[in-house]
Amino acid sequence: MLSNAEDDSIYKALGHYRRRQILDMLKNNPQTTGALCAAMPDLDRCTVMQHLKVLEDADLIIARRQGRERWNHLNPLPIREIHDRWISQYAVPAVDLLARLKRNLE
Repeated sequence: MLSNAEDDSIYKALGHYRRRQILDMLKNNPQTTGALCAAMPDLDRCTVMQHLKVLEDADLIIARRQGRERWNHLNPLPIREIHDRWISQYAVPAVDLLARLKRNLE
């Protein structure tokens, strides 16, 4: 289970749309920092690196060096732990309610 400080760093990282955009770009495969920078031409490299640092500090990405390149890999485990702790326990009653509503309407 995540501690409150770990939760806070994850929520902070997920709180900015650019960082969510980066996570979306890493969803299917790892990418180099250069590729991420090229995908966001309106941001300078320094800004992209700052966003990557926040994501890395929250353990949402894992960065590995290969030669001169820095490969960024998505780490979905913290998001899964947030889901298991906060979302799933609220989703089950909502889904049950919708199922009962559907049965009653039919």
